[in-house]
Amino acid sequence: MLSDIEVKNALARSVQTEKNAMNFYEIAAKQMKNEDAIKTFQLLAREEREHAKHFFDKCLCDDLLPPFEEFINAPPEKDSEWLSDLDKALLAKFSDRKAMELAMEKEQQLEEGLRDMAAKIEDPEVRAVFEENAQSTHNHYLLIESEFARLMGMVHETDIDTFVRE
Repeated sequence: MLSDIEVKNALARSVQTEKNAMNFYEIAAKQMKNEDAIKTFQLLAREEREHAKHFFDKCLCDDLLPPFEEFINAPPEKDSEWLSDLDKALLAKFSDRKAMELAMEKEQQLEEGLRDMAAKIEDPEVRAVFEENAQSTHNHYLLIESEFARLMGMVHETDIDTFVRE
């Protein structure tokens, strides 16, 4: 199990990670062409902001982070993994498809990290924040996957029964 200081540092890193994800979705949405994909990424950016707030509220990290609104509205952390991977995609031929594929990969990695961290935390309230965010991150993956399938013209999961019967 993690010490109190390790938990506090994990919470502060999680606040930063969620902000990085929020910035990723905001920047990518501005590059996208498909209106539904743009709306999906804008929704995800808002939800990542909420995730950051959940972690921030548990963190009590006044010594590690500025006040939430100041922190969340600060310029993106350019050396974050989320944004450096997006920069690589922008340097290559950017497409909605590439952005969504990258987002799915990032959400899967984040979910795994959140679940791993939750398993190391003894405090049930703090562990619950990590577990809830892991589940929400999984839901983000499913949302992106569904929008990706629609964008690529694949059979949507809601059409599977109809498709199979025909």
